[in-house]
Amino acid sequence: MRNVAFVLFCATISGFAQGPQPAPTPSIIYAIHDSNAIKDYKTNPPVVHAMVNRLVLAATGQPDVAKAWASLVSPNDRIGIKISAAGGELFTTHHDVVNAIVDGLVAAGHPRSSIIVWDRSLGGIKDAGYRPQNDGYQLKAIAPRDGYDPKAVLSAPLLGKLVWGDFDYRADKVKMPILSDTENTSNISHFSRIVSTEVTKVINVPVMSSSEMNGIAGCLYNVTIPNIDNWRRFAQGARFGAESIAEIYGNPLIGKKVVFNLMDGLVAQYAGGPQSQPNYAVHHATLYASKDPVALDAVALKHLEQWRVRASLPAIGHTADYVGFAGALGLGTAAANRIEIRNIGR
Repeated sequence: MRNVAFVLFCATISGFAQGPQPAPTPSIIYAIHDSNAIKDYKTNPPVVHAMVNRLVLAATGQPDVAKAWASLVSPNDRIGIKISAAGGELFTTHHDVVNAIVDGLVAAGHPRSSIIVWDRSLGGIKDAGYRPQNDGYQLKAIAPRDGYDPKAVLSAPLLGKLVWGDFDYRADKVKMPILSDTENTSNISHFSRIVSTEVTKVINVPVMSSSEMNGIAGCLYNVTIPNIDNWRRFAQGARFGAESIAEIYGNPLIGKKVVFNLMDGLVAQYAGGPQSQPNYAVHHATLYASKDPVALDAVALKHLEQWRVRASLPAIGHTADYVGFAGALGLGTAAANRIEIRNIGR
């Protein structure tokens, strides 16, 4: 994959050398802000619902909400909504955002009970307002070990120490000497069964948040790291780990299934994420949407860096290099001069 990125880079340079090139079509980010959407960490459901509807209408160019969602998913699709539940009560993907998406999908003809809303763990989901018995859709966590698909694997030349819950973890190896040939390590990860076999289309709904290990817990991160086992080897802050996030997203089980990205920036967190850190929170009252996850991450990263400067925090810097690498791999647009932000107002 690194060779592919190098070839793409060389081809770009060669194109410039041949003379003027037509301006590339920009990636479009749709943004909507409404200060009434949230106050003291409490959302205003009708306002948030309307914001989500306006975003999907703008992003798809359709005349009504049902047709907008129908343009993204077909009647036979099994739909999954990938949220971020790592932030507990305050920083989980907001319940009202998810409900608005589900209502739109239902309007497009998808039974509410067939829609899966998931993350690796749902430990704080109840505190964030989710109620499985009332919401009507399926709320799922990835079960330790059995929740991973033995046939859906990815390998990378970086060993990770297996822990309980990883598919290949073996308790009988735990007491072996460190660095021995039989240490409980592996260069293999498995995709979750949810993403490998249970859903055919994914609506990606991350929170606008930093990540202490991967720079930003945005669109690319949200559907990669939480959807594989033996993931810690990709969350070490090292350049290889960062590049791997882009490569994992490029796997057909992920990239080809994601049809829409809606970033929840009602409350944004610029440090300490994706776990809850209220001291680094901003009531941003903004939602973003795009079909380009790379561009959306690039825009979010710019905001996070600005807030960190104001708080005298160091730049996120190289830990988020995978956003640019994803652009080099052709997964989207990372260059600011090729991203257009359309504010659609209240």
